[in-house]
Amino acid sequence: MKLDQLFNMQKALDAYIQENHKATETFNEKGLALLVELAELANETRCFKFWSMKGPSAKDMILEEYVDSIHFLLSLGIEKDFDGLENWPTSNELEMDLTQLFLQTGQAIYTFLDELSFESYKNIWMQYGALAKTLGFTEKQIIQAYIDKNEENYARQRSGY
Repeated sequence: MKLDQLFNMQKALDAYIQENHKATETFNEKGLALLVELAELANETRCFKFWSMKGPSAKDMILEEYVDSIHFLLSLGIEKDFDGLENWPTSNELEMDLTQLFLQTGQAIYTFLDELSFESYKNIWMQYGALAKTLGFTEKQIIQAYIDKNEENYARQRSGY
């Protein structure tokens, strides 16, 4: 998947938010937001809730939570000048159960926040690619959901969210 369209859209949204909120030094906040969004995604899948008989949320809700993470992942890359990542890196070695994928993705985020390297950033993308594959999301679905959520984020900013 080509990422340049998503990076460009995120840059514009980040600039819009920056202009309206005059926020500076938001990297750590975005890092924490990414971890929170990952947890919200896991919660919607309910993959770890062995004590419950209730199934996962609707696929569209899970996809929306997924792209919430993508917004912050893009934004973190922009802040560290890693927005030159043209294609979504993938790995066939990341086929495992969903709970393990969430744990590894969380670890990848923590590693990136600690190292701030391009390789650790790419690793998060690989983890999210494995999550997308395991959750059954297509490239087309992810891009459209990102575009839809991006528009919603602008609307929220205009309404004083």
